[in-house]
Amino acid sequence: MSQPILLDLEAPIKICGDIHGQYYDLLRLFEYGGFPPESNYLFMGDYVDRGKQSLETICLLLAYKIKYPENFFILRGNHECASINRIYGFYDECKRRYNIKLWKTFTDCFNCLPIAALVDEKIFCMHGGLSPDLQSFEQIRRVMRPTDVPDTGLLCDLLWSDPDKDISGWSENDRGVSFTFGPDIVSRFLQKHDIDLICRAHQVVEDGYEFFSKRQLVTIFSAPNYCGEFDNAGAMMSVDDSLMCSFQILKPAEKRAKYGGYAGNKNTQRGKKKNGSS
Repeated sequence: MSQPILLDLEAPIKICGDIHGQYYDLLRLFEYGGFPPESNYLFMGDYVDRGKQSLETICLLLAYKIKYPENFFILRGNHECASINRIYGFYDECKRRYNIKLWKTFTDCFNCLPIAALVDEKIFCMHGGLSPDLQSFEQIRRVMRPTDVPDTGLLCDLLWSDPDKDISGWSENDRGVSFTFGPDIVSRFLQKHDIDLICRAHQVVEDGYEFFSKRQLVTIFSAPNYCGEFDNAGAMMSVDDSLMCSFQILKPAEKRAKYGGYAGNKNTQRGKKKNGSS
């Protein structure tokens, strides 16, 4: 809490997306990018749920945050929320391996995490995406912590929204929460705020990273072979001193026969709303 809810960061930095309890893939990311404090890191949320080692994953990230507070940064994802990780695995892992009190302690921690980051005032990073309520960065700075993630509004959208190349403006999100936004929304936001790039996570993408809206937005997903059911790569974006962006790829393992095909979308819905898209 001594650091702001909207982080102001400086390049060079390496930016990572969802990890989802895939601890050994997190270690592979550090092997590729350099273990802290050799490199600066920003993680954009979704550390827990789905994978088998959420506890190891979040504990290592928090340990690095404590040891290197000015070199290592972690944002909140939509799974760093009690109502979500109660359902998708983290609660059960805490209960099975330790106790419910530990899960409640992590909930208190998650309620204090930063929500977004600006790298050299040019790269805007968050877990989910833009919000129709977001008119100025000062609105984010005014969000008080600790806070749960509400069902609607600015904080919810920053953690839950998704880009959609097939629409213009804003539309309903199949997840049953927040919105989708078109390329026109991205272009308008960048122009208004003098930003070069929006960087977000939240969705599985085949190559580990995927551009949107003429390279004005990039999705980064850092969990290869997501859930053992996808054959996606994972990626990490390196931003150098001149804000040149490059990507380091974690290739997926050879697909095992028993995983013969995709087992459907491993994407999160909120509550009991209609089916949708992580």
